[in-house]
Amino acid sequence: MLEKEKMIKAEQQYSANSIQVLEGLEAVRKRPSMYIGDIAERGLHHLVYEVVDNSIDEAMVGFCDQIDVEILEGNSIRVRDNGRGIPTGINEKEGRSALEVVMTVLHAGGKFSKSNYKVSGGLHGVGVSCVNALSDLLTAEVHREGKIFRQQYSKGKPITEVEEVGTCDDTGTIITFHPDPSIFIHTTNYKYDTLAARLRELAFLNKGIRITLTDHREEVDEMVVDSNGDKKPTGRKVKKSKVFYSEQGLREFIDYLDAGAEKLIPEPICVENDKIIPINIALQYNTGYSEKVYSYVNNINTIEGGTHLQGFKMGLSRAMKNYAEASGMLEKAKVELAQEDYREGLTAVISVKVQEPQFEGQTKTKLGNTEVTAAVSQATGNAISIYLEENPKHARIIIEKILLAAT
Repeated sequence: MLEKEKMIKAEQQYSANSIQVLEGLEAVRKRPSMYIGDIAERGLHHLVYEVVDNSIDEAMVGFCDQIDVEILEGNSIRVRDNGRGIPTGINEKEGRSALEVVMTVLHAGGKFSKSNYKVSGGLHGVGVSCVNALSDLLTAEVHREGKIFRQQYSKGKPITEVEEVGTCDDTGTIITFHPDPSIFIHTTNYKYDTLAARLRELAFLNKGIRITLTDHREEVDEMVVDSNGDKKPTGRKVKKSKVFYSEQGLREFIDYLDAGAEKLIPEPICVENDKIIPINIALQYNTGYSEKVYSYVNNINTIEGGTHLQGFKMGLSRAMKNYAEASGMLEKAKVELAQEDYREGLTAVISVKVQEPQFEGQTKTKLGNTEVTAAVSQATGNAISIYLEENPKHARIIIEKILLAAT
Protein backbone atom coordinates (compact mmCIF):
# COMPACT_ATOMS: atom_id res chain seq x y z
CA MET A 1 0.00 0.00 0.00
CA LEU A 2 2.80 2.35 0.92
CA GLU A 3 4.53 1.64 -2.40
CA LYS A 4 1.33 2.39 -4.32
CA GLU A 5 0.94 5.71 -2.52
CA LYS A 6 4.53 6.65 -3.46
CA MET A 7 3.82 5.90 -7.13
CA ILE A 8 0.64 8.00 -7.08
CA LYS A 9 2.52 10.87 -5.42
CA ALA A 10 5.31 10.66 -8.01
CA GLU A 11 2.76 10.74 -10.85
CA GLN A 12 1.09 13.78 -9.33
CA GLN A 13 4.41 15.60 -8.99
CA TYR A 14 5.30 14.96 -12.64
CA SER A 15 3.12 17.68 -14.10
CA ALA A 16 3.51 20.38 -16.75
CA ASN A 17 5.36 22.43 -14.17
CA SER A 18 7.92 19.63 -13.81
CA ILE A 19 9.27 20.36 -17.29
CA GLN A 20 12.31 22.54 -16.73
CA VAL A 21 13.24 25.06 -19.41
CA LEU A 22 16.83 26.22 -19.11
CA GLU A 23 17.10 29.86 -20.08
CA GLY A 24 19.98 31.29 -22.09
CA LEU A 25 23.26 29.55 -21.38
CA GLU A 26 22.06 27.71 -18.26
CA ALA A 27 21.91 24.47 -20.29
CA VAL A 28 25.63 24.75 -21.03
CA ARG A 29 26.50 25.24 -17.39
CA LYS A 30 24.23 22.37 -16.32
CA ARG A 31 25.56 19.87 -18.87
CA PRO A 32 28.94 21.27 -20.05
CA SER A 33 30.22 17.91 -21.33
CA MET A 34 27.49 17.89 -23.99
CA TYR A 35 29.03 21.03 -25.47
CA ILE A 36 32.80 20.73 -24.98
CA GLY A 37 33.36 17.00 -24.60
CA ASP A 38 34.30 16.92 -20.90
CA ILE A 39 35.17 19.17 -17.97
CA ALA A 40 38.72 17.89 -17.59
CA GLU A 41 41.86 18.87 -19.51
CA ARG A 42 40.41 18.24 -22.98
CA GLY A 43 37.34 20.40 -22.39
CA LEU A 44 39.41 23.14 -20.77
CA HIS A 45 41.59 23.47 -23.88
CA HIS A 46 38.54 23.19 -26.12
CA LEU A 47 37.43 26.61 -24.82
CA VAL A 48 40.49 28.16 -26.47
CA TYR A 49 39.86 26.29 -29.73
CA GLU A 50 36.27 27.58 -29.90
CA VAL A 51 37.45 31.20 -29.68
CA VAL A 52 40.30 30.64 -32.15
CA ASP A 53 37.86 28.94 -34.55
CA ASN A 54 35.92 32.22 -34.78
CA SER A 55 39.12 33.97 -35.87
CA ILE A 56 39.95 31.20 -38.33
CA ASP A 57 36.46 31.57 -39.85
CA GLU A 58 37.28 35.23 -40.50
CA ALA A 59 40.57 34.18 -42.07
CA MET A 60 38.91 31.58 -44.31
CA VAL A 61 36.82 34.30 -45.95
CA GLY A 62 39.79 36.64 -46.33
CA PHE A 63 39.27 39.13 -43.49
CA CYS A 64 41.96 38.03 -41.02
CA ASP A 65 45.62 37.03 -41.27
CA GLN A 66 46.85 37.47 -37.67
CA ILE A 67 45.73 35.60 -34.53
CA ASP A 68 47.47 36.05 -31.17
CA VAL A 69 46.83 33.64 -28.30
CA GLU A 70 48.13 34.46 -24.83
CA ILE A 71 48.14 32.43 -21.61
CA LEU A 72 47.99 35.09 -18.90
CA GLU A 73 48.96 34.92 -15.24
CA GLY A 74 46.31 33.01 -13.32
CA ASN A 75 45.47 30.88 -16.39
CA SER A 76 43.28 33.42 -18.14
CA ILE A 77 43.35 33.29 -21.96
CA ARG A 78 43.39 36.19 -24.41
CA VAL A 79 42.68 35.67 -28.12
CA ARG A 80 43.13 38.64 -30.44
CA ASP A 81 42.57 38.78 -34.21
CA ASN A 82 42.62 41.44 -36.91
CA GLY A 83 39.31 40.45 -38.48
CA ARG A 84 36.32 42.70 -39.05
CA GLY A 85 35.27 42.73 -35.39
CA ILE A 86 31.98 41.34 -34.08
CA PRO A 87 29.15 43.76 -35.01
CA THR A 88 28.03 45.92 -32.07
CA GLY A 89 24.91 47.57 -33.50
CA ILE A 90 21.39 46.71 -32.31
CA ASN A 91 20.11 43.34 -33.53
CA GLU A 92 16.51 44.07 -34.63
CA LYS A 93 15.12 40.65 -33.67
CA GLU A 94 16.67 40.60 -30.19
CA GLY A 95 16.45 44.34 -29.50
CA ARG A 96 19.97 44.48 -28.06
CA SER A 97 23.59 44.73 -29.23
CA ALA A 98 24.66 42.07 -31.72
CA LEU A 99 27.80 41.62 -29.61
CA GLU A 100 25.73 40.69 -26.57
CA VAL A 101 23.61 38.32 -28.68
CA VAL A 102 26.68 36.52 -30.03
CA MET A 103 28.13 36.23 -26.53
CA THR A 104 25.00 35.08 -24.73
CA VAL A 105 22.89 33.06 -27.21
CA LEU A 106 23.84 29.60 -28.48
CA HIS A 107 24.14 29.31 -32.27
CA ALA A 108 23.76 33.06 -32.73
CA GLY A 109 26.94 33.70 -34.72
CA GLY A 110 27.21 34.77 -38.35
CA LYS A 111 28.55 31.35 -39.37
CA PHE A 112 24.97 29.99 -39.49
CA SER A 113 24.22 32.31 -42.38
CA LYS A 114 25.65 31.15 -45.70
CA SER A 115 26.01 34.78 -46.79
CA ASN A 116 28.68 35.31 -44.12
CA TYR A 117 30.65 32.05 -44.03
CA LYS A 118 30.58 29.31 -46.68
CA VAL A 119 32.20 26.89 -44.25
CA SER A 120 33.23 27.15 -40.63
CA GLY A 121 35.25 25.14 -38.16
CA GLY A 122 34.44 24.01 -34.67
CA LEU A 123 33.34 20.47 -33.99
CA HIS A 124 30.57 21.33 -31.57
CA GLY A 125 29.71 24.58 -33.35
CA VAL A 126 28.60 26.29 -30.15
CA GLY A 127 31.12 29.07 -30.48
CA VAL A 128 32.14 31.79 -28.10
CA SER A 129 28.83 31.88 -26.18
CA CYS A 130 29.67 28.44 -24.77
CA VAL A 131 33.06 29.75 -23.64
CA ASN A 132 31.27 32.68 -22.02
CA ALA A 133 28.90 30.34 -20.15
CA LEU A 134 31.81 28.35 -18.71
CA SER A 135 33.94 31.35 -17.67
CA ASP A 136 33.66 33.15 -14.36
CA LEU A 137 34.84 36.30 -16.13
CA LEU A 138 34.96 37.15 -19.83
CA THR A 139 35.71 40.45 -21.52
CA ALA A 140 34.88 41.04 -25.18
CA GLU A 141 36.55 44.00 -26.86
CA VAL A 142 35.74 44.97 -30.43
CA HIS A 143 37.67 47.34 -32.69
CA ARG A 144 35.31 48.35 -35.49
CA GLU A 145 34.51 51.45 -37.56
CA GLY A 146 37.13 53.51 -35.73
CA LYS A 147 35.68 52.80 -32.28
CA ILE A 148 36.49 50.44 -29.40
CA PHE A 149 33.56 48.68 -27.72
CA ARG A 150 33.73 46.54 -24.58
CA GLN A 151 31.41 44.35 -22.54
CA GLN A 152 32.05 42.06 -19.56
CA TYR A 153 30.25 38.88 -18.54
CA SER A 154 30.26 36.38 -15.70
CA LYS A 155 29.04 32.80 -16.12
CA GLY A 156 27.33 33.71 -19.39
CA LYS A 157 25.51 36.82 -18.16
CA PRO A 158 26.40 40.46 -18.92
CA ILE A 159 27.68 42.41 -15.93
CA THR A 160 28.16 45.64 -17.91
CA GLU A 161 26.49 47.24 -20.91
CA VAL A 162 28.22 47.37 -24.29
CA GLU A 163 30.31 50.50 -23.78
CA GLU A 164 32.24 52.66 -26.23
CA VAL A 165 35.62 53.05 -24.51
CA GLY A 166 37.86 54.67 -27.10
CA THR A 167 38.88 55.14 -30.71
CA CYS A 168 41.13 53.05 -32.97
CA ASP A 169 42.54 52.78 -36.46
CA ASP A 170 42.47 48.98 -36.64
CA THR A 171 39.79 46.27 -36.65
CA GLY A 172 39.43 43.01 -34.77
CA THR A 173 38.10 41.18 -31.73
CA ILE A 174 39.82 40.52 -28.39
CA ILE A 175 38.32 37.85 -26.12
CA THR A 176 39.80 37.48 -22.62
CA PHE A 177 38.37 34.79 -20.36
CA HIS A 178 39.05 32.80 -17.21
CA PRO A 179 37.57 29.27 -16.98
CA ASP A 180 35.13 28.86 -14.10
CA PRO A 181 36.80 26.65 -11.44
CA SER A 182 33.36 25.55 -10.20
CA ILE A 183 32.90 23.87 -13.61
CA PHE A 184 36.49 22.78 -14.27
CA ILE A 185 36.97 21.15 -10.88
CA HIS A 186 39.85 18.93 -12.05
CA THR A 187 42.15 21.60 -13.49
CA THR A 188 42.19 25.14 -14.83
CA ASN A 189 45.85 24.94 -15.78
CA TYR A 190 46.51 25.42 -19.48
CA LYS A 191 49.31 23.41 -21.09
CA TYR A 192 51.48 25.34 -23.50
CA ASP A 193 52.42 22.27 -25.55
CA THR A 194 48.79 21.20 -25.98
CA LEU A 195 47.78 24.61 -27.32
CA ALA A 196 50.93 24.82 -29.46
CA ALA A 197 50.14 21.50 -31.17
CA ARG A 198 46.67 22.66 -32.22
CA LEU A 199 47.78 26.14 -33.31
CA ARG A 200 50.62 24.63 -35.36
CA GLU A 201 48.09 22.34 -37.02
CA LEU A 202 45.81 25.29 -37.83
CA ALA A 203 48.69 27.24 -39.36
CA PHE A 204 49.51 24.34 -41.68
CA LEU A 205 45.85 23.84 -42.63
CA ASN A 206 45.34 27.57 -43.32
CA LYS A 207 48.44 28.80 -45.12
CA GLY A 208 49.27 32.48 -44.92
CA ILE A 209 47.79 33.00 -41.42
CA ARG A 210 50.23 34.04 -38.71
CA ILE A 211 49.34 32.59 -35.30
CA THR A 212 51.32 33.39 -32.18
CA LEU A 213 51.26 31.73 -28.76
CA THR A 214 52.71 33.52 -25.72
CA ASP A 215 52.87 32.14 -22.18
CA HIS A 216 53.09 34.96 -19.62
CA ARG A 217 53.55 32.43 -16.80
CA GLU A 218 57.02 31.35 -17.95
CA GLU A 219 60.22 33.16 -18.90
CA VAL A 220 62.93 31.71 -21.13
CA ASP A 221 66.32 32.87 -22.41
CA GLU A 222 66.07 35.28 -25.34
CA MET A 223 67.85 33.82 -28.37
CA VAL A 224 69.30 35.49 -31.47
CA VAL A 225 70.63 33.95 -34.65
CA ASP A 226 74.25 34.86 -35.40
CA SER A 227 75.92 35.21 -38.80
CA ASN A 228 76.58 31.45 -38.94
CA GLY A 229 72.92 30.66 -38.43
CA ASP A 230 73.44 29.43 -34.85
CA LYS A 231 71.15 30.40 -31.98
CA LYS A 232 72.79 32.19 -29.07
CA PRO A 233 71.35 33.58 -25.80
CA THR A 234 71.37 37.37 -25.31
CA GLY A 235 71.42 37.11 -21.52
CA ARG A 236 67.90 38.53 -21.25
CA LYS A 237 64.71 36.76 -20.22
CA VAL A 238 61.53 36.92 -22.34
CA LYS A 239 58.08 35.37 -22.15
CA LYS A 240 57.85 31.91 -23.70
CA SER A 241 56.53 32.41 -27.20
CA LYS A 242 56.17 30.71 -30.58
CA VAL A 243 55.06 31.84 -34.03
CA PHE A 244 53.21 29.44 -36.32
CA TYR A 245 53.13 30.37 -39.98
CA SER A 246 53.13 28.32 -43.16
CA GLU A 247 53.63 29.69 -46.64
CA GLN A 248 53.04 26.36 -48.39
CA GLY A 249 50.45 24.77 -46.12
CA LEU A 250 50.08 21.00 -46.36
CA ARG A 251 53.34 20.62 -48.27
CA GLU A 252 55.15 21.92 -45.17
CA PHE A 253 52.85 19.91 -42.90
CA ILE A 254 54.08 16.71 -44.59
CA ASP A 255 57.71 17.79 -44.14
CA TYR A 256 57.00 18.39 -40.44
CA LEU A 257 55.31 15.00 -39.98
CA ASP A 258 58.04 13.20 -41.94
CA ALA A 259 60.99 14.92 -40.24
CA GLY A 260 63.84 12.43 -39.88
CA ALA A 261 62.37 9.93 -42.37
CA GLU A 262 64.17 9.01 -45.59
CA LYS A 263 62.00 10.26 -48.46
CA LEU A 264 61.46 8.27 -51.65
CA ILE A 265 60.65 11.34 -53.76
CA PRO A 266 62.09 14.86 -53.33
CA GLU A 267 58.79 16.77 -52.88
CA PRO A 268 55.29 15.79 -51.73
CA ILE A 269 52.61 15.07 -54.32
CA CYS A 270 49.89 17.72 -53.99
CA VAL A 271 46.20 17.57 -54.85
CA GLU A 272 44.33 20.87 -55.06
CA ASN A 273 40.75 21.27 -56.21
CA ASP A 274 38.68 24.41 -55.56
CA LYS A 275 35.42 23.25 -57.15
CA ILE A 276 32.16 22.67 -55.24
CA ILE A 277 34.05 20.84 -52.48
CA PRO A 278 37.50 22.46 -51.95
CA ILE A 279 40.05 19.65 -51.60
CA ASN A 280 43.66 20.01 -50.48
CA ILE A 281 45.88 16.95 -50.12
CA ALA A 282 49.63 16.37 -49.79
CA LEU A 283 51.34 12.97 -49.68
CA GLN A 284 54.86 11.62 -49.46
CA TYR A 285 56.39 8.14 -49.46
CA ASN A 286 59.35 7.20 -47.28
CA THR A 287 61.47 4.09 -46.79
CA GLY A 288 59.58 3.10 -43.63
CA TYR A 289 56.72 0.65 -43.29
CA SER A 290 54.13 2.54 -41.24
CA GLU A 291 51.19 4.50 -42.61
CA LYS A 292 50.50 8.03 -41.32
CA VAL A 293 47.33 9.51 -42.79
CA TYR A 294 45.58 12.50 -41.17
CA SER A 295 42.21 13.76 -42.37
CA TYR A 296 40.44 17.06 -41.68
CA VAL A 297 37.07 18.63 -42.45
CA ASN A 298 36.83 22.41 -42.00
CA ASN A 299 40.00 22.23 -39.83
CA ILE A 300 38.49 19.49 -37.62
CA ASN A 301 40.72 16.45 -37.18
CA THR A 302 38.45 13.55 -38.20
CA ILE A 303 40.22 10.89 -36.17
CA GLU A 304 37.68 8.25 -37.25
CA GLY A 305 38.11 9.11 -40.95
CA GLY A 306 35.00 9.07 -43.09
CA THR A 307 33.97 9.58 -46.69
CA HIS A 308 36.86 11.93 -47.54
CA LEU A 309 39.42 9.37 -46.35
CA GLN A 310 37.58 6.61 -48.21
CA GLY A 311 37.67 8.70 -51.40
CA PHE A 312 41.39 9.37 -50.97
CA LYS A 313 42.20 5.66 -50.58
CA MET A 314 40.11 4.79 -53.65
CA GLY A 315 41.75 7.45 -55.83
CA LEU A 316 45.25 6.59 -54.61
CA SER A 317 44.97 2.83 -55.22
CA ARG A 318 43.27 3.29 -58.60
CA ALA A 319 45.93 5.66 -59.92
CA MET A 320 48.83 3.56 -58.62
CA LYS A 321 47.40 0.28 -59.93
CA ASN A 322 46.63 1.76 -63.34
CA TYR A 323 50.23 2.98 -63.67
CA ALA A 324 51.67 -0.32 -62.41
CA GLU A 325 49.63 -2.19 -65.02
CA ALA A 326 50.31 0.23 -67.89
CA SER A 327 54.07 0.20 -67.24
CA GLY A 328 54.18 -3.60 -67.12
CA MET A 329 55.67 -3.54 -63.61
CA LEU A 330 52.71 -5.32 -62.01
CA GLU A 331 52.69 -8.16 -64.53
CA LYS A 332 56.43 -8.63 -64.18
CA ALA A 333 56.24 -8.72 -60.36
CA LYS A 334 53.51 -11.39 -60.41
CA VAL A 335 51.95 -10.29 -57.11
CA GLU A 336 48.42 -9.55 -55.89
CA LEU A 337 48.10 -6.05 -54.48
CA ALA A 338 46.05 -5.48 -51.33
CA GLN A 339 44.69 -2.03 -50.39
CA GLU A 340 47.20 -1.57 -47.55
CA ASP A 341 50.14 -2.20 -49.92
CA TYR A 342 49.49 1.16 -51.59
CA ARG A 343 49.90 2.93 -48.24
CA GLU A 344 53.04 1.32 -46.78
CA GLY A 345 55.50 4.11 -45.94
CA LEU A 346 52.89 6.74 -46.84
CA THR A 347 52.43 10.04 -45.01
CA ALA A 348 49.40 12.03 -46.14
CA VAL A 349 47.20 14.93 -45.02
CA ILE A 350 43.70 15.28 -46.45
CA SER A 351 41.83 18.54 -45.90
CA VAL A 352 38.38 19.24 -47.32
CA LYS A 353 35.95 22.12 -46.84
CA VAL A 354 32.29 21.05 -46.63
CA GLN A 355 29.39 23.50 -46.25
CA GLU A 356 27.21 21.27 -44.08
CA PRO A 357 29.32 18.43 -42.69
CA GLN A 358 27.52 15.43 -41.22
CA PHE A 359 29.51 13.79 -38.45
CA GLU A 360 29.10 10.22 -37.28
CA GLY A 361 30.94 7.75 -35.05
CA GLN A 362 31.56 7.44 -31.35
CA THR A 363 33.29 10.81 -31.00
CA LYS A 364 31.42 12.57 -33.83
CA THR A 365 34.67 12.87 -35.76
CA LYS A 366 33.81 10.69 -38.77
CA LEU A 367 32.58 12.47 -41.91
CA GLY A 368 29.39 10.99 -43.30
CA ASN A 369 28.65 13.16 -46.39
CA THR A 370 28.37 10.64 -49.23
CA GLU A 371 28.95 13.22 -51.98
CA VAL A 372 32.49 13.78 -50.71
CA THR A 373 33.72 10.26 -51.57
CA ALA A 374 33.49 10.60 -55.37
CA ALA A 375 34.81 14.19 -55.36
CA VAL A 376 37.95 13.29 -53.36
CA SER A 377 38.47 10.01 -55.25
CA GLN A 378 38.37 11.76 -58.62
CA ALA A 379 40.59 14.67 -57.56
CA THR A 380 43.14 12.34 -55.95
CA GLY A 381 43.20 9.87 -58.83
CA ASN A 382 43.59 12.57 -61.48
CA ALA A 383 46.38 14.45 -59.68
CA ILE A 384 48.40 11.32 -58.87
CA SER A 385 48.02 9.96 -62.42
CA ILE A 386 49.34 13.22 -63.85
CA TYR A 387 52.25 13.21 -61.41
CA LEU A 388 53.23 9.62 -62.27
CA GLU A 389 53.08 10.32 -66.02
CA GLU A 390 55.17 13.49 -65.71
CA ASN A 391 57.71 11.97 -63.29
CA PRO A 392 58.48 8.44 -64.56
CA LYS A 393 61.65 8.11 -62.46
CA HIS A 394 59.81 8.91 -59.22
CA ALA A 395 56.82 6.85 -60.36
CA ARG A 396 59.01 3.77 -60.73
CA ILE A 397 60.44 4.22 -57.20
CA ILE A 398 56.94 4.49 -55.70
CA ILE A 399 55.56 1.49 -57.62
CA GLU A 400 58.58 -0.61 -56.63
CA LYS A 401 57.86 0.28 -52.98
CA ILE A 402 54.22 -0.79 -53.39
CA LEU A 403 55.12 -4.06 -55.13
CA LEU A 404 57.70 -4.83 -52.46
CA ALA A 405 54.99 -4.39 -49.81
CA ALA A 406 52.92 -7.07 -51.55
CA THR A 407 55.67 -9.71 -51.53
